[in-house]
Amino acid sequence: MKLAIDSPLHVPGLRPVLLAQFFSAFADNALLFATLALLKNAAYPEWSQPILQMVFVLAYILLAPFVGHIADRFSKGRVMMVANGIKLIGVIAIGVNISPFLGYSLVGIGAAAYSPAKYGILGELLPLEQLVKGNGLMEGSTIAAILLGSVSGGVLADWHVSTALLVCAIIYALAVMANVMIPKLAAARPHANNHPKQLLQHFIHASQTLWQDKQCRFSLIGTSMFWGAGVTLRFLLVIWVPIALGIQDNTTPTTLNAMVALGIVVGAFIAAKWVSIQHAGRALPAGIAVGLLVTVFALETHLLPAYGLLVLVGVCGGFFVVPLNALLQERGQKTVGTGSAIAVQNLAENGMMLSMLVLYSAAIWLGASAVITGVAFGILFALAITCLWIWQLQRKV
Repeated sequence: MKLAIDSPLHVPGLRPVLLAQFFSAFADNALLFATLALLKNAAYPEWSQPILQMVFVLAYILLAPFVGHIADRFSKGRVMMVANGIKLIGVIAIGVNISPFLGYSLVGIGAAAYSPAKYGILGELLPLEQLVKGNGLMEGSTIAAILLGSVSGGVLADWHVSTALLVCAIIYALAVMANVMIPKLAAARPHANNHPKQLLQHFIHASQTLWQDKQCRFSLIGTSMFWGAGVTLRFLLVIWVPIALGIQDNTTPTTLNAMVALGIVVGAFIAAKWVSIQHAGRALPAGIAVGLLVTVFALETHLLPAYGLLVLVGVCGGFFVVPLNALLQERGQKTVGTGSAIAVQNLAENGMMLSMLVLYSAAIWLGASAVITGVAFGILFALAITCLWIWQLQRKV
């Protein structure tokens, strides 16, 4: 079958980018559930599970002033390759019985360096009119990897945790090999200053520039809230399943997470077809629906309806986040560079993730049930997106 002339897949270099992203995201998600199983087997308390993700996102926050510069200073395909190599070292550290928190923090360092390069390379490979479609393909590749990686991590962890970790290491190695196939693009800003103080000043300037831009601020708030909610839901499912459904294995929470991922693939595809960068605000009602659906889901006590509700959560989430990502990339490329724009986005998103995870851990530590936590989480998220929508409508008046 011949590719349409306007298909982003026709652009040289995009296919290995998508392949590398698939392998990297697959291993990321399989590793999370394998490491959670490791904590469970070692009898760590439930409230400590989100700390695993906290050390991961802390790497994003601490490295945010520097990773955008690195992505623009060197060829982005090579940056992605080195970053996946660091992730490989992290999973090996976990596998040889070094602290899972330390090993997972290394994976976080690799992910922090990888993120601005993987999104920034889209703006360098694709023309503007294909950027939303390219983002849809990237998100589709990512979510397909989350779908398969999450389930694989849970199934393998139920069978043998060490085997699950070995599979993660092999998949990271495949990601490195896929990165090698990406054409060596010219660096966006090869002669930029490398001094840490000036890099920090540049990052602060980039942050101020983007947050002062109304469209960028809108995108940053929306994407940050979405991914903060997404990571919290992931951990909520781990403790919700035994309480609401009475199922004690590792596979069921990962399968439920996969249902969200499956829905996001569909939502990303719909957004790529029906929402342009110029009308990204049309996606906001879908974000409100995410919160309402999570509220209904938290009260569910049967497995099949839970699957259906989480697919709908994913569809609305994908429709919500893809146009906002494309909007930020387009505005960022024109103002501070795509690498710096994505680094600022990473700081915002991971700051939100860290805040939500701290609140979630505190709620569980204080004895709140998974059901009550889920209901409160869904209602608060819907209200927050409603406020964002009202603000966006008033801005246009």
